[in-house]
Amino acid sequence: MTLDLMAPGPLPGVAPLSSDSGSVSPTEEEDLGSPGRAVEETEGEGSSSAESGAPGEDGEEDILCDFCLGISKVKAVKSCLTCMVNYCEEHLRPHQENSKLHSHQLTEPSKDRDLPTCSAHHSPLVAFCCSDQQCICQECSQDEHKDHTTVSLDAARRDKEAELRYTQLDLEQKLKLNENAIARLQANHKSVLVSVSEVKVVAEEQFGELLAAVRKAQADVMLFLEEKEQAALNQANGIKTHLEYRSVEMEKSKQELERLAAISNTVLFLEEYCKFKNTEDTAFPSVYIGLKDKLSGIRKVITDSTLHLIQLLENYKEKLQEFSKEEEYDIKTQVSAIIQRKYRTSKPEPKTRKEFLQYAHDITFDPDTAHRYLRLQEDNRKVTNTTPWEHPYPDLPSRFLHWRQVLSQQSLYLHRYYFEIEISGAGAYFGLTCKGIDRKGEERNSCISGNNFSWSLHWNGKEFTAWHSDTETPLKRLVKTLPM
Repeated sequence: MTLDLMAPGPLPGVAPLSSDSGSVSPTEEEDLGSPGRAVEETEGEGSSSAESGAPGEDGEEDILCDFCLGISKVKAVKSCLTCMVNYCEEHLRPHQENSKLHSHQLTEPSKDRDLPTCSAHHSPLVAFCCSDQQCICQECSQDEHKDHTTVSLDAARRDKEAELRYTQLDLEQKLKLNENAIARLQANHKSVLVSVSEVKVVAEEQFGELLAAVRKAQADVMLFLEEKEQAALNQANGIKTHLEYRSVEMEKSKQELERLAAISNTVLFLEEYCKFKNTEDTAFPSVYIGLKDKLSGIRKVITDSTLHLIQLLENYKEKLQEFSKEEEYDIKTQVSAIIQRKYRTSKPEPKTRKEFLQYAHDITFDPDTAHRYLRLQEDNRKVTNTTPWEHPYPDLPSRFLHWRQVLSQQSLYLHRYYFEIEISGAGAYFGLTCKGIDRKGEERNSCISGNNFSWSLHWNGKEFTAWHSDTETPLKRLVKTLPM
């Protein structure tokens, strides 16, 4: 199985996938941007070198007046974008005093190669086209930009400087909001630790009470059995004492019978024998021990009660998972964009490929997360399953150990993103998940298709199916190409 991430372009037969973060509403998507790197520009002291007469900081020569002749050339103080000439203070006077020249564009002195000219007409740039957002010359304004809205360069600069200041303020506000979000996440981190610790204390107390109850129940059962044992032994000892007494009496009767048998006088024999028969105990002892039957009943009570308690304990995790699935009790940390209502805009859902491409985003794989059975190629834009051949990747906490998965290097959060992939082979999953997904576990919760914070598509070689929360949903038909 091979998975390629392709740059946006004509891809016949390739299924597009658009990622839209659930925490951003359509009215907010235009105002959201990916984080960038700020560049600070500072102006050096060399900008005043023309006035001071000293060379610039870069060591280059000063810009001289183009109207001064011979070796007595003076440093230029202004450049005219209309005349394309540098002027010293003396030769600049006509531009300042002659009203016909007041429309010329004057700037700081510039070298000839730095003077901006139109690339098409090689004429000085004198206006700004608001429709095409570019500087134009006089010929451009009469040609391809004829019906466009144009303003002077100075007016355009004022507008853009005002827009730049607003952009700076907006960026500062976003930076402040981002820093506030980081601070709240740090506070949330501490709150989670404290809250979970409190629940852990309660759980330890409850399980301590449960263990104490189990030990007490065990002691009660043992005491009950010991009492029954003692009662049975006492009863057996009483019967034994009685039977021993009966044995002594029977021994006496035996001796009496032997004496009667030795009497020779018939009358005396009959009288003595009849007297003995009247006093003889004819009952025979019979002992039945029902202890085993009684103990089997007690054993059943103990076994049934223990099994019931074990089932209750086994249901602990199941009940907690069912409890957490209920939306009102779900614990979430959510980051969303805060945008002033007057700046919110609404865009329709993209339908054509051209509309999707405005959200195009390059994706590369993170080699530090790749499973050892996965090989990354083409600048980490292609992944191939090489099972059972492993790759000697270093052991890192971020690397997947059990599931053959790899994460992207880019974060796809708080925005709308579009990317295209090319698949060969079968058994490929691709989709979105959280960075905090477990990298080492073997449970389904560590797989992109087996948890409630991941959404993925599965290609089995014939058809696509969608996965979320370890639940598969067949897709009847997936459009292979989008209209251009």
